[in-house]
Amino acid sequence: MAKMEFKAESKKLLDMVINSIYSKREVFLRELVSNSSDAMDKIYYRALTDDQISFDQDNYYIKLVPNKDTRTLKVMDTGIGMTKEELESNLGTIARSGSFNFKNENEIKDGHDIIGQFGVGFYAAFMVADRVTVTTKSIDSDEAYQWQSQGSDGYEIKPVQKDEPGTEIVLEIKENTDEDNYDEFLEEYRLRQIVKKYSDFIRYPIKMDVTESKPKEGSEGEYEEVVSEQTINSMVPIWKKNKSELTDEDYENFYKEKHYGFDTPLKHLHINVDGSIRYNAILYIPENAPYNYYTREYEKGLELYSNGVLIMDKCADLLPDYFSFVKGMVDSEDLSLNISREMLQHDRQLKLIEKNINKKIKKELQSILRDDRDKYERFFKAFGQQLKFGVYSDYGANKEVLQDLLLFHSSKEKKLVTLEEYVSRMPEDQKYIYYAIGDSIDRIDKLPQTEMVAEKGYEILYFTDEIDEFAIKMLMNYKEKEFKSVSSGDLGIDEEENEEAKEKEEENKELFDAMKEVLAGKVKNVRASKRLKSHPVCLTAEGDISIEMEKVINAMPDNQQIQADKVLEINVDHEVFQSLKQSYEKDKDKLNLFTNLLYNQALLIEGLPINDPVEFTRDICKVMV
Repeated sequence: MAKMEFKAESKKLLDMVINSIYSKREVFLRELVSNSSDAMDKIYYRALTDDQISFDQDNYYIKLVPNKDTRTLKVMDTGIGMTKEELESNLGTIARSGSFNFKNENEIKDGHDIIGQFGVGFYAAFMVADRVTVTTKSIDSDEAYQWQSQGSDGYEIKPVQKDEPGTEIVLEIKENTDEDNYDEFLEEYRLRQIVKKYSDFIRYPIKMDVTESKPKEGSEGEYEEVVSEQTINSMVPIWKKNKSELTDEDYENFYKEKHYGFDTPLKHLHINVDGSIRYNAILYIPENAPYNYYTREYEKGLELYSNGVLIMDKCADLLPDYFSFVKGMVDSEDLSLNISREMLQHDRQLKLIEKNINKKIKKELQSILRDDRDKYERFFKAFGQQLKFGVYSDYGANKEVLQDLLLFHSSKEKKLVTLEEYVSRMPEDQKYIYYAIGDSIDRIDKLPQTEMVAEKGYEILYFTDEIDEFAIKMLMNYKEKEFKSVSSGDLGIDEEENEEAKEKEEENKELFDAMKEVLAGKVKNVRASKRLKSHPVCLTAEGDISIEMEKVINAMPDNQQIQADKVLEINVDHEVFQSLKQSYEKDKDKLNLFTNLLYNQALLIEGLPINDPVEFTRDICKVMV
C-alpha cells in the first residue's frame, strides 16, 4: 500500500486548520458530527428519486464511542459512505467538499439542507488527534476502504472488510501536555457537553453509551454503575416548532437552558422568515441588566446557527449597540460561510437578517410601551440608558429609530413620559420642549431656574442621567419642537418680562459690572434674571456647553477639562438685591462679600464644588457678626 502525499497547498492549509482557523479545539466534534449528518441526508435525497432505496429515519444515527484505555474516540454513522474515488477526492484534497458539490447539484427546498459544505471541517480532527482512521463503505459499492493519516505527511488508502454502508472515524487522541488537556475529549460528560452546545439540534440521533449511578436492586442505600445507550441531543429545535405548540414556559425554559440570563425575560419574539432570506430566530428582552452590562467587558451578540449547527456563540453583527441587551439565537439556511463555520462572510444575507431583526425588536418594544406600560418602564429602568447612548452615538444616525422609545420624568405627570406624550399636550403658545438637569428628581424640583417655566404652566422634562443632555443635543428637536434648557440664556417665553429684565439690567449696569469684576475669571457675565421668582440667585450658561456637561466631562478619567460660560443671574425683585444696591453705594467691601456669597450659593445649588470652602465659611461668619 503506497503512501500518498497531500499537495503542497493542501499541506499549508492543513497546518492552518490545525493551528489557526478554529478558535477552540472542541469544534472538531461539531465538524465530524455535521459531516455524518450530511451523509445521512444524502441517502434521504437519493430515496426521493430512487425506488431501490427506502428511507426510514429510525435506521439513521450517529454514535460516539470514547475509549480511555486505547485513547481513541470513534465517530460512526449509518450514512451513505464513500467509494475509494470519493475518499481520494474528498479527503485527499483539502478544501474540496463532497457536500458542497452535492448541494450545488441538488436544489434543496424541503427544509433539509447540507451542513458540511466547507471542505476543511474534517481536518479539525487533527487538532486533537495524532492519527485519524476513516473506514467507509458506500451504498453504491460492495467494497469498503480505509483512509489513514497522521497529518501533513500524507495518507494511505487500503481495502478493508465492512458489512454495512456508513463511515467510522477513529481519532487517536493526543497525549496531554503542560499547556493542553486532551483527556477531556475521552470523557462522557465533556462529549455530551460539546454535543449539547454545538450539535444539539442535528436532526438525527447522536447516541453514546452513558454511565449512570443507580440504586442497586434488592439492597437499600447501595448504588451501582449502569451503562446504557442514550440519545444525547434534542434533535428538534424549539425554533422549528409551530408557535401554537409552544407555551411561555417553553420559551422561558429555553432561555434558562441556554444560560441567556438568570432572570425571567420580559418578552420573547419567535420569528420565522421565508423570503429572499430564510431564517428562524428566538429573541428575548431581559428584565434585568447583567452586572457588567454598562462596562467594556460586556460582549453583545446572538447565537448564530447554520441549519441547526452552532457556528458562533455571539454574533455581534446581528445587533446594533443600542439593542445589545437582546438575547437569543438566529438559525439561517442561507449564510455564506468561509473556510470554517467560525469565519462568517459579512455578506448581503447577514445584513438583511440584521435589518429585519432590528425592525422586529423596535416593533416589539413599541408594542410593550403601548400595551403594557408597567412592563416597559421596568425594561427602561434597566436598559433606557443604552437607548439614550444609541441616540447620541454615531453622530445621531439612529435618533429616528430610537426617539419614540425614550422616557423622561415629567414635572407635571410626576412619572415617566414619552416625547410624543409631552408634545401632544403642549399649549399653543409654548415654543419649546423644556428640560432641567440634576442629580435627582428632588434636586431638580428645587432648582431656581425652573420657576418661570413652571409658573407659565409649561411641562418640564427632568434629566437625571449623565447621557440625557448629550442625547437631546444630538436629537435637536422632536416633531419640529426644539429642546430648551431652563438654564439657557433665552427661554423664549415672555417678551414683556424680557424687556423688563433688560430695563432693570440697564438701570443697575454699574452694580452688575462691579460684581462681574469681583468674579473675574469665574463668570462671563452678571445680569438681572428674567426666570427667578422666589430665589435670589442662580447660574446659567451661554453657548453649547452647559454646566451639567462641564461636570460630566470634567469627571471623566481622561483628564479633559472644559468650562461652561457661566452667567450669574440676580433676582432684582428679591430683598437680597436691595442689600446689594446699598452695599454698592456705601460699602464696596461688603459688596465683594455679598457677591462671593451669592456666587458660592449658586455653585452649591448646581452641585458644583466651591473653590475655597474655608473662605466661604469665613464669609458666612462675617455676615453673622
